[in-house]
Amino acid sequence: MNPCTAVTLLPPPEFVVRLAAPGGGRPEAGYLLCELAADHDGGHAAVLWEDDARYLAVWARWSGDRATPAELAWCGATDPGGRDACGLFAGHPSAHDWAIVDATLTAVDAVLAREHPHLAPRDGA
Repeated sequence: MNPCTAVTLLPPPEFVVRLAAPGGGRPEAGYLLCELAADHDGGHAAVLWEDDARYLAVWARWSGDRATPAELAWCGATDPGGRDACGLFAGHPSAHDWAIVDATLTAVDAVLAREHPHLAPRDGA
Protein backbone atom coordinates (compact mmCIF):
# COMPACT_ATOMS: atom_id res chain seq x y z
CA MET A 1 0.00 0.00 0.00
CA ASN A 2 1.35 3.43 -0.90
CA PRO A 3 2.03 6.10 1.72
CA CYS A 4 0.11 9.35 1.84
CA THR A 5 2.13 12.15 0.27
CA ALA A 6 0.52 15.08 2.12
CA VAL A 7 2.99 17.59 3.52
CA THR A 8 2.47 20.57 5.80
CA LEU A 9 4.69 23.27 7.24
CA LEU A 10 4.86 23.39 11.04
CA PRO A 11 6.11 26.72 12.37
CA PRO A 12 7.92 26.72 15.72
CA PRO A 13 5.68 27.51 18.70
CA GLU A 14 5.68 31.18 19.65
CA PHE A 15 7.26 30.47 23.06
CA VAL A 16 10.21 28.82 21.30
CA VAL A 17 10.64 31.88 19.10
CA ARG A 18 10.59 34.12 22.21
CA LEU A 19 13.24 31.95 23.91
CA ALA A 20 15.63 32.20 20.98
CA ALA A 21 18.78 34.17 21.77
CA PRO A 22 18.58 37.84 20.74
CA GLY A 23 20.58 38.38 17.58
CA GLY A 24 20.80 34.63 17.05
CA GLY A 25 19.06 32.57 14.46
CA ARG A 26 15.28 32.39 14.56
CA PRO A 27 13.93 28.84 14.89
CA GLU A 28 12.72 27.70 11.50
CA ALA A 29 9.56 25.94 10.47
CA GLY A 30 9.81 22.29 9.56
CA TYR A 31 7.95 20.13 7.09
CA LEU A 32 5.85 17.18 8.19
CA LEU A 33 4.99 14.24 5.94
CA CYS A 34 1.83 12.27 6.65
CA GLU A 35 2.60 8.78 8.01
CA LEU A 36 -0.74 7.22 7.07
CA ALA A 37 -1.60 5.16 3.99
CA ALA A 38 -2.58 6.97 0.80
CA ASP A 39 -6.22 5.98 1.02
CA HIS A 40 -6.90 7.20 4.57
CA ASP A 41 -9.99 9.10 5.63
CA GLY A 42 -9.90 12.32 7.63
CA GLY A 43 -6.92 14.46 8.52
CA HIS A 44 -3.25 13.73 8.10
CA ALA A 45 -0.85 12.80 10.91
CA ALA A 46 2.86 12.78 11.72
CA VAL A 47 4.50 11.87 15.03
CA LEU A 48 6.42 14.73 16.69
CA TRP A 49 7.81 12.94 19.75
CA GLU A 50 7.24 9.83 21.82
CA ASP A 51 6.31 9.59 25.48
CA ASP A 52 7.22 5.99 26.30
CA ALA A 53 6.43 6.39 30.00
CA ARG A 54 2.77 6.98 29.16
CA TYR A 55 2.65 4.69 26.07
CA LEU A 56 1.69 7.52 23.74
CA ALA A 57 3.14 10.05 21.36
CA VAL A 58 2.45 13.64 20.44
CA TRP A 59 1.21 13.77 16.89
CA ALA A 60 0.64 16.70 14.57
CA ARG A 61 -2.78 16.34 12.97
CA TRP A 62 -3.74 18.53 10.03
CA SER A 63 -6.26 19.14 7.34
CA GLY A 64 -5.51 22.03 5.03
CA ASP A 65 -2.70 24.28 6.26
CA ARG A 66 -3.21 24.24 10.04
CA ALA A 67 -1.57 21.56 12.18
CA THR A 68 -2.49 20.96 15.82
CA PRO A 69 -0.77 18.71 18.36
CA ALA A 70 -2.59 15.74 19.86
CA GLU A 71 -1.50 13.21 22.49
CA LEU A 72 -2.49 9.81 21.12
CA ALA A 73 -1.93 6.30 22.44
CA TRP A 74 -0.05 3.85 20.24
CA CYS A 75 -1.93 1.34 18.11
CA GLY A 76 -1.85 -2.00 19.91
CA ALA A 77 -1.72 -4.20 16.79
CA THR A 78 1.26 -6.37 15.88
CA ASP A 79 2.12 -7.72 12.44
CA PRO A 80 0.94 -11.22 11.50
CA GLY A 81 4.32 -12.67 12.48
CA GLY A 82 4.10 -11.01 15.90
CA ARG A 83 7.50 -9.35 15.46
CA ASP A 84 6.58 -5.70 14.92
CA ALA A 85 4.10 -3.34 16.58
CA CYS A 86 2.26 -0.79 14.49
CA GLY A 87 3.95 2.60 14.77
CA LEU A 88 0.74 4.59 14.26
CA PHE A 89 -1.77 5.86 16.82
CA ALA A 90 -4.72 3.87 18.18
CA GLY A 91 -7.73 4.06 15.89
CA HIS A 92 -5.74 5.31 12.91
CA PRO A 93 -7.86 5.54 9.75
CA SER A 94 -5.69 3.49 7.41
CA ALA A 95 -3.65 0.31 7.14
CA HIS A 96 -1.09 -0.53 9.83
CA ASP A 97 2.38 0.87 9.18
CA TRP A 98 3.94 -2.47 8.14
CA ALA A 99 1.55 -2.53 5.16
CA ILE A 100 2.55 0.97 4.02
CA VAL A 101 5.48 0.63 1.62
CA ASP A 102 7.38 3.58 0.22
CA ALA A 103 8.87 2.37 -3.09
CA THR A 104 11.70 4.92 -2.92
CA LEU A 105 12.80 3.79 0.54
CA THR A 106 12.56 0.14 -0.53
CA ALA A 107 14.89 0.89 -3.47
CA VAL A 108 17.34 2.77 -1.24
CA ASP A 109 17.31 -0.12 1.27
CA ALA A 110 18.13 -2.60 -1.52
CA VAL A 111 21.11 -0.53 -2.71
CA LEU A 112 22.43 -0.08 0.84
CA ALA A 113 22.04 -3.80 1.60
CA ARG A 114 23.95 -4.67 -1.57
CA GLU A 115 26.75 -2.15 -0.93
CA HIS A 116 26.99 -2.72 2.83
CA PRO A 117 25.86 -6.32 3.47
CA HIS A 118 27.41 -6.35 6.95
CA LEU A 119 24.93 -3.62 8.00
CA ALA A 120 21.82 -5.15 6.40
CA PRO A 121 19.48 -7.12 8.68
CA ARG A 122 18.70 -10.64 7.54
CA ASP A 123 15.54 -12.63 8.22
CA GLY A 124 16.13 -15.21 10.88
CA ALA A 125 19.41 -13.68 11.98
